[in-house]
Amino acid sequence: MNSISLIIAIYNRRGELFELLNSLSHQTDNDFEVIIVDDGSQIDLRHTIELFQETLDIQFFRKDNSGPGLSRNYGARRAKNNWLVFVDSDVIVEKDYIENIKKNIAEIPCDAFGGADKAHRGFNLMQKAISYSMTSVFTTGGIRGSKKAVTKFQPRSFNMGVKKSAFEKVGGFSEMRIGEDPDLSMTLWENGFTTAFFDNIGVYHKRRVDFGKFSKQVYQFGCARPILNQRHPKYVKISFAFPSLFLTGYILGFIEYFAFQRGFIMAMYGLYTFLVFFHSLYKTRNISIAAMAVISTYIQMFSYGYGFLKSWFLLNILRMKPEEAFPHHFHK
Repeated sequence: MNSISLIIAIYNRRGELFELLNSLSHQTDNDFEVIIVDDGSQIDLRHTIELFQETLDIQFFRKDNSGPGLSRNYGARRAKNNWLVFVDSDVIVEKDYIENIKKNIAEIPCDAFGGADKAHRGFNLMQKAISYSMTSVFTTGGIRGSKKAVTKFQPRSFNMGVKKSAFEKVGGFSEMRIGEDPDLSMTLWENGFTTAFFDNIGVYHKRRVDFGKFSKQVYQFGCARPILNQRHPKYVKISFAFPSLFLTGYILGFIEYFAFQRGFIMAMYGLYTFLVFFHSLYKTRNISIAAMAVISTYIQMFSYGYGFLKSWFLLNILRMKPEEAFPHHFHK
């Protein structure tokens, strides 16, 4: 029997926890347990959890802060069921989320799975713009939001399920604080386990609420990728370097324009901007979101690209160890 333990590692986000638990309390299939691991929050989450004690089978644990990966491991060790499902605390799920997961794992052979993330109609305009840039075919290739874009899917911890037996065999999430979810996916592959993409279990992911926080987040993602490339060289793709090439090309375009009075490269970026704007307008039907989506797309590409270049230089040219180059990316 496929039984589910849903694990939430959380730090502070009390309001978002309420929204997530509220969505879980309205599931069409309520046969699952919820494990909440408070990763050293500075506010008390117990009152919010108590509101759902009668409608959900909840286990609540509080521990010292260690980051999401080790907190998820902490919750996994206490899970009663044979499938572990991880979601971020800033998501909302549809009422058939658990039902569809059970149907999929019964019909599709796999050891781990993931699903898409998307913007809820109730999200603000900036959240919708950022959601577009994180799921668009013009940025990530659409791999976070479309089954058609997936070849060998790497589940992400905002919406990820793993057989408990497979999770335990590979040791769970690693010591990485950032990039720990693709690291787990590739470790599963290296141990002979399989992953799948389920297109009917998408979650509504709030993400960051301003461009500054979004920039810092994707910069950290960019720094993590060369570390992952070192850890899993078999799964390196040239597309990982695309944001860095995008950033480099933009700089060269400025040089071409001001030094040589030519605008060919910048014209290509103008075309790209045009495509992003009208594609996002088509997707969202909102001109304000489309305008902000252009900004969030450039922030994503530049921030990720800079992080990737910096990390690649430190690791491959200066030959620094990842733990030395980015100590905050690893659990102590």
